Amino acid sequence: MRFKDYTWPHNPEIYTVENRRRVAVHQVPFGSCVFQELGGTYRILRGEGEFSGADAYDQFRRLEAVFQEGGPGQLVHPVWRVQRAYFVSLRAEEKPLPDYVRYGFEFWEDCGGYDGGLTESDDGGALSRPGSQSGGIAGGSGAVHIVKKGDTLWGIARQYGAALTDLIAANPQIKNPNLIYPGNEVRLP
Repeated sequence: MRFKDYTWPHNPEIYTVENRRRVAVHQVPFGSCVFQELGGTYRILRGEGEFSGADAYDQFRRLEAVFQEGGPGQLVHPVWRVQRAYFVSLRAEEKPLPDYVRYGFEFWEDCGGYDGGLTESDDGGALSRPGSQSGGIAGGSGAVHIVKKGDTLWGIARQYGAALTDLIAANPQIKNPNLIYPGNEVRLP
């Protein structure tokens, strides 16, 4: 197994893949509930292993140095597909010894999130009212964003360079900022 420039001397003993989906549950009158799929799935990749031998603790420290670098990298596993992932957790499972370290780790698959890798597409996501300015936020510009599946107010605010609190204040028609639906209009501050 390999992540960035670190290659495990032998693959971890345990490797699990957990798939995730974001779903909201909304209570409706008379005890029923409605589920809303919020889109965006990601996988959590966990593992456990051990380093043993004279360089066991040095191997763990090298792995820890890669963890401290931060940022995403290519995660290569001999069985699972190659993916871009974030190294989010590294732990020593018991007191490390010079010749033995038991460890656990966790990676989150990067599904192309908000790291600057997103590009604007012409799929009806961002619209402007006639006479409004385009390409940026001008106070009271009247520009509108049409919500697409998977959009969040946080993501919209970030996309247009606006503060989330300003975006919420500009949209009093949105009663719960955590619940927006495809087709909703979000006024830009």
